[in-house]
Amino acid sequence: MPNLKDHYFNLKNLAVIVTLLLLFGCASMQTPQGGPKDTKPPKVLSMTPKNQTRNFNAKKIVIEFDEYFNLKDEFKEFSISPDQEKVPELKKRQKRLEIILKDSLEKNTTYTLNFGKSIADVNEGNVVKNLSYVFSTGPDIDSLSISGKVINSLSDEPEKEVTVFILPVERDTIFGKKRPSIYTTTDSAGTYKLSNLRKGTYKVYAIKESTGGGDKIYQQISDEVGFIKEPIVIDKNLENINLQIFKELPPEFRVLDRKLNNDGSISIIFNQQLKRPKITVTDPPAVDIGKYVHFTKNNDTAKIWLNDMSFDSVKVAVEDQGKLLQTLNFTRGKKDTYTREITVSDNLTGGKLNPFQQLTLTSSFPITAADPTKITLLEDSVKRTNFELVKDSTDFLKYYIKYPWKNKKNYDLKLGAGAFTAIFNAKNKDLTKRFTLESQDAYTTLILNVTVPDTSKRYVVQFLNEKKDVIKSFPVSKNSKITFSKYPAGKYMLRVIYDENKNGIWDTGNVKEGYQPEKVWYLKALMDLKPNWEREDPLVIPPPTQ
Repeated sequence: MPNLKDHYFNLKNLAVIVTLLLLFGCASMQTPQGGPKDTKPPKVLSMTPKNQTRNFNAKKIVIEFDEYFNLKDEFKEFSISPDQEKVPELKKRQKRLEIILKDSLEKNTTYTLNFGKSIADVNEGNVVKNLSYVFSTGPDIDSLSISGKVINSLSDEPEKEVTVFILPVERDTIFGKKRPSIYTTTDSAGTYKLSNLRKGTYKVYAIKESTGGGDKIYQQISDEVGFIKEPIVIDKNLENINLQIFKELPPEFRVLDRKLNNDGSISIIFNQQLKRPKITVTDPPAVDIGKYVHFTKNNDTAKIWLNDMSFDSVKVAVEDQGKLLQTLNFTRGKKDTYTREITVSDNLTGGKLNPFQQLTLTSSFPITAADPTKITLLEDSVKRTNFELVKDSTDFLKYYIKYPWKNKKNYDLKLGAGAFTAIFNAKNKDLTKRFTLESQDAYTTLILNVTVPDTSKRYVVQFLNEKKDVIKSFPVSKNSKITFSKYPAGKYMLRVIYDENKNGIWDTGNVKEGYQPEKVWYLKALMDLKPNWEREDPLVIPPPTQ
């Protein structure tokens, strides 16, 4: 006879198992993880008292958001205009922000609270941009505004995240420690608008702060700046008040970096491009004999190799145009050792040699001797001996390999150990460079018939690549023809500099002196220059915009 009790328990256990499976099954039905990243900042739900309140007499303002938020850098970012001696206090209360006014308010005055970038959501840090709160202690609210656009003076591109501010002329000083209270930031199109302004005369500035900035105080060393030279009278809504930002040249010479390298060379980086630089070891003077000095193309960096490294310390003088700029001290320990190994770079691009250039070899050390018998040239695996090894006449780091290179040939240039000898008897290791000659058909020519707007002025016509790097510059002072030839086919852009001081380069502006950067004009449409092609185009330079 079946055991009814066991049967009952089996059914009961089965029911428990089914129930647990259902529970776990339901528990596993979760919301899918991931999804699009939250890019929206907190949204304002309410303001108490309401924004734009007239006859304001409250001591506290409450702003409620739709999500939790953080306050960051509020001492840098938050401001009230007009200024108050006792700065309002900001307190975070869950999804509410309380602003406690701790100072008395002037009668019949419009106040603007600007929060800058101080409010951001908790999870992703999305910032509430250009949030402001406006109230008036009288029956009227100041309603004037000023708007415009900020562009980069050299690239001619709009600049986002730039702080635009105005200062009453009676306290106009951008070179101070007090940040502005009336400001805004530009959007992605470079546009800005300052609202709720009172009638008055102001100076207008723009600052693009370097990474790590954010205090809205102009740091000449690191920040970019723009300004309107003449004060602006705001007695109506003003539009198209545009600014160009630029990086000022440092007013005084300074060494940015200096070090005695582990190979025994000395590196010095300047904050300016020097015109006629000179380096001299002044103490001990004997160490100056036989030194090697190499400046970069822009004369803003120097590298020095000394033949005599027996010193404990040396004094190195930096001069420009015959004027002593600074004397630097370098010390070394008598037991210091240096690693000297010659590395050799070249002018190949993607394993191809420009057919209009010779193969250039650049050493990391001043070369004192070269042995062509330790250099082997193979053309399609066949040894060739009719090449020349030629030393550069002015650059002690460069040598050229001259040879009648041929298309559709594979080349192997083998530099045997000791092919180059540098100071301190440093030598190169075995090195092989493999390349082919680029076909001349891959290159292009463009002839421009240039018409200038004013023959008493000077201009610089520049060819730029798609990244706006300068490829070639042509100074122009009259209607003439310029030829851009023997350059790789591709897309190029034209830029014209209105060279006011006729020095052949673009010059930046200066806030204290009150002059703007030299103007530029872009033919922004990319020119697609085809390979093995020659074309001729007109270039009519327009007068500079006022």
